[in-house]
Amino acid sequence: MIRGNPCLPTKLGLSLCAHFDRVRLLETDLAPDLALHADKERSRVPLKVAVNADSLATWFPEAARSFGNTSSLPLHLVLDDEAYTGDRLRSGEVVAAVTADARSVQGCRLVPLGSLRYAACASPDFLARFFPHGISAAQLAEAPCLRFDRRDGLQARWAREMYGIELDAPTYTVASTHAFIDLAVNGLAWGMQPVQLAEPHIADGRLVELDPKVRIDVKLNWIVAGLPIASIDHLTKAVRSSAQNALF
Repeated sequence: MIRGNPCLPTKLGLSLCAHFDRVRLLETDLAPDLALHADKERSRVPLKVAVNADSLATWFPEAARSFGNTSSLPLHLVLDDEAYTGDRLRSGEVVAAVTADARSVQGCRLVPLGSLRYAACASPDFLARFFPHGISAAQLAEAPCLRFDRRDGLQARWAREMYGIELDAPTYTVASTHAFIDLAVNGLAWGMQPVQLAEPHIADGRLVELDPKVRIDVKLNWIVAGLPIASIDHLTKAVRSSAQNALF
């Protein structure tokens, strides 16, 4: 244990906790076959999964619902940026992750899911105020933009691909998918919005795309521990089905 406020586990401590969690999951899975006593504590061992906020706000709830219909195990969802959820799996904190990181993880299998598509959006009033003559590199440097957290590079990626610039504009940090789109609708700033959430607002005129011809895809993968646990297989099946119906 690393002393501090709060105290933090050491790297070895994290490994031991992860091992203990996986043993408990294996025991839960084997309990019916081995006639083990199915006490409440064992039957409520959660499957820990890392998932990004935009997936949780769009397509992942359907996967969770489908899994809940086939398993009695609860889910413990750990939120992180899609570029870093894979690190949660590597540390042993979770047994599966929705991630944009396509690097292999020892003892795990990787399943490509498809792409979550984003559109650069702002309110009509915001566009009229900051881009009265259309979008330009100079105006992008002055127009406030939204950022999910300090690691969110989608807005910068869009500006780089569209105009070849390194975005250096006033930035609002908003670590909530729904607040992210609400603040754009209310004219605070522009930002990259999941198309699934933005399209109803675009159709109603509450949001306008900065350039309707240019959208960004973020490829997502499902990386899952190769444990012989039926519930993990059920969850993988549910995730693949939901992603196939919702992602590009």
